[in-house]
Amino acid sequence: MKRIVPLFFWLFAGSVAAQSPNKSSWAPSDNSTIVRIHRVEQVKLEMPFPDGSSFKNLKLDEVMAAYHIPGLSIAIISNYKIIFSKGYGVVTPGSSRPVTPTTLFQAASVSKPITAMASMALVDKHVLMLDEDVNHFLTTWKVPSNTFTEQHPVTLRELISHRAGVNVHGFAGYNRNQSLPTLIQILDGVKPANNPPIRVTAVPGEQESYSGGGIVIEQLLLTDVTHKPFSAIMDDLVLHKLGMINSTFTQPLASQWRSKAASGTNSNGKAVPNQWFVYPEQGPAGLWTTATDLARFAIGLARACNGTPRAILSQPLAKAMVTPFNDGGAQCFHLDPINKGLFSHNGQNEGFESLLVMNWKTGNGLVLLANSDNGEYLWDILLQGVSKEFGWNYHFDQKPKEWLLMAQIVGVDAMLKYFNTQKATGLSENEAGEGDLNQMGYFYLSDGEVSKALSIFKDMVQLYPTSANAYDSLGEAYMAAGEMGAAKESYSKSLALNPQNDNAREKILQLERK
Repeated sequence: MKRIVPLFFWLFAGSVAAQSPNKSSWAPSDNSTIVRIHRVEQVKLEMPFPDGSSFKNLKLDEVMAAYHIPGLSIAIISNYKIIFSKGYGVVTPGSSRPVTPTTLFQAASVSKPITAMASMALVDKHVLMLDEDVNHFLTTWKVPSNTFTEQHPVTLRELISHRAGVNVHGFAGYNRNQSLPTLIQILDGVKPANNPPIRVTAVPGEQESYSGGGIVIEQLLLTDVTHKPFSAIMDDLVLHKLGMINSTFTQPLASQWRSKAASGTNSNGKAVPNQWFVYPEQGPAGLWTTATDLARFAIGLARACNGTPRAILSQPLAKAMVTPFNDGGAQCFHLDPINKGLFSHNGQNEGFESLLVMNWKTGNGLVLLANSDNGEYLWDILLQGVSKEFGWNYHFDQKPKEWLLMAQIVGVDAMLKYFNTQKATGLSENEAGEGDLNQMGYFYLSDGEVSKALSIFKDMVQLYPTSANAYDSLGEAYMAAGEMGAAKESYSKSLALNPQNDNAREKILQLERK
């Protein structure tokens, strides 16, 4: 089966686009900064190459092209200041219009901590309370009572921290030609909403379970207590106060913003139909922004955490956003236990991916936005490159994994030969594992290169003969190739290894009907 993207990730890799880097919004006067950025823009790929060399230096735009990423925007923060911002590539696949530092991208789930900041601002004003039943404040809809809420009510703190026991992980969005549901329709799962009803399905407060549905409840909470549209609330409480002049939560995107917006790109390099999807779930997924503006948010929160005068939040509430619970669970971000003070959040909407990383103790951070489902392939490379060049001294468990990049540069067969050779030397699963092969196989499958996907999945079942997931993925590739007998055999092996694999069972029935 296809990989499931984690809620938060600290290390990443890979992406796509075929244009030269575009002019930065801030031309650094320090030559050392220019040199450092130039080195970040070079990617060293190490492996035996057919010409006898052991490495190649690739330019960032070459790496973007290999991963089908049309456009990228970056902002680097040092000592609580934005020291560099730049656009790379183009706003739409195949176009010539360059990404600039003012190009708008969908922030996806990075919308959530900005929404949390607005909630905290209302707590600061004593309009809301963190630990009171949200039904005391909701007026247009109530969290339905059940056996779970009877044991513990849903509170704002729990909604923000994904501990409210609420279902619905994320949202698929809507084509721009589709009818859009109201917020109440989304909450109740009533058409045209494309999600199930948002309900409490576990005792609130007992454990962390990521829920975009919970943030939709938070969105309604903000509109109910202020009697304002959500986008106006966010403008007043966060965006305008932090100088985020190129950001908006308006959904659908208003006409005055559209000419500045990038188009989303699917993993196969093709543009999202009608450029982008619409997300009426504004609180968890609706922000359009730039890397520079997200950097302003990160700096604003970091300064508030340090108790800077006239900060956007009081210090206790700001620090509550970046403080773990006793069980280690996050409040609003992924919190790294090794790199003290570091908070991060990533996001994935249809055709867009994002990453925000900031350390409130050191003042150093990085924001990355891509108009591609493959943006995450670049995150590790750029994060580690920037950290190294600017002396942040962050601890990383491993180097970025670049197996897919190798496959794109030297071919799948050569990559697999090297992969298998390296596995034989005892490389760990973190260094070269089943997940890497599965990810690469689906990259090629989504790209329509079925023969390459088959080669990878066949190798995967050889290396992992007891893996139900490996045979499941191979079955999908066989189906794409039209080899239905082989597909049924693979799914049968998957089901034998994991009798709970409902996907394999359904595929077998589907193949038998054919």
